[in-house]
Amino acid sequence: MGFEAVEPEQRQLLQKALEDARLTVPEVWMRYFSIGGAAGEYEVDAYINGSLSLPPLQRDILAHAANELIDQLPARPRAPYCAEVTQRRASGGREQNGRDGENDPSRQHRRNAGED
Repeated sequence: MGFEAVEPEQRQLLQKALEDARLTVPEVWMRYFSIGGAAGEYEVDAYINGSLSLPPLQRDILAHAANELIDQLPARPRAPYCAEVTQRRASGGREQNGRDGENDPSRQHRRNAGED
């Protein structure tokens, strides 16, 4: 089975997402397998490293598994805008909307990434 036109880019973006999130192949494979992925850990590792092709469905299950794990990670601190610092000071340092980042549009965007 050869590589499809989009497969190398999909693999590269998956690899970057895993690196950024500091997720390991065993972690991702375990989630992938638990949600119905059919490839073994060795095959997933080979795919992520660019030496094995996977069918589109398996690639999408793998992407979904990675996205589920990424969504479970705590949000990283964000640089505040002037108005946010002013609002924070006015409230005595407490967040206005509950937990930090809970209503942050970019956090919602990260949750929805890859769910088209």
